Amino acid sequence: MQQVKGGTRTRTNLQWPLGFTLLLMLTAGPALGAEERPSTGPAERFLAAREEPVTQYRAYRRMHARSERFNQEAWLEAWTELDENGFRYTVVSEKGSEYVRSKVLKAVLKREQELVAGGDCRRSEITAANYEFGATPEGEGEQHVLLKPKRKDVLLVDGRMVLSEDGSELLRVEGRLSKNPSFWTSLVNVIRHYARLDGVRVPVSTESVAKVKFAGMSSLQVHYEYETINGRPVSAAAAASQVAARQIAAR
Repeated sequence: MQQVKGGTRTRTNLQWPLGFTLLLMLTAGPALGAEERPSTGPAERFLAAREEPVTQYRAYRRMHARSERFNQEAWLEAWTELDENGFRYTVVSEKGSEYVRSKVLKAVLKREQELVAGGDCRRSEITAANYEFGATPEGEGEQHVLLKPKRKDVLLVDGRMVLSEDGSELLRVEGRLSKNPSFWTSLVNVIRHYARLDGVRVPVSTESVAKVKFAGMSSLQVHYEYETINGRPVSAAAAASQVAARQIAAR
């Protein structure tokens, strides 16, 4: 990604990854510690439920990033794994802009590896320690819960979570990062879609758009296809469910 100024071609480091890498930390469904209780309202029943946490998985990840102003984009596919030894990835295929592949997509995976190794996951959980909860107008067939971060943090979203009509399932989380990741990146909006696969809630896709200085609006899409969750192979029915969930998210 280059700019020409005064006849001289110079490379501009737009630091795209700072706008997106932290969004991928929310890889597990929300959970409460035994001592925590959320506020009253639709969040109470949902957050009080004891869920099986995601402790390990193997998933095929498809990623796409694009800068509108520079009309550059790239795609990357990789196997990703999480277990007691940390987060690992193996790139399977890639195409498009070499700069975007290197400085965005691969950098996202590397930064996620660093964040997991650093133990930052609890900072991103949807818990009473991180959020205040409130009621918002409900949509047809859905319940909406306001998410208000208790602190400015690049791992927290100022927005809402969308639950199923009976409040038992998390469908998506949507909003804006409560703190800008860097001087270069602002107005980071994110939507994360979830599905329950063989009894475990996991994200199936993430969409994010950020305003990047000099590059304008830039976007990142990530889709997950799980092979195993918590050491168990994903069933055929669950595999079909995650495909259906991604199709719904794409509408």
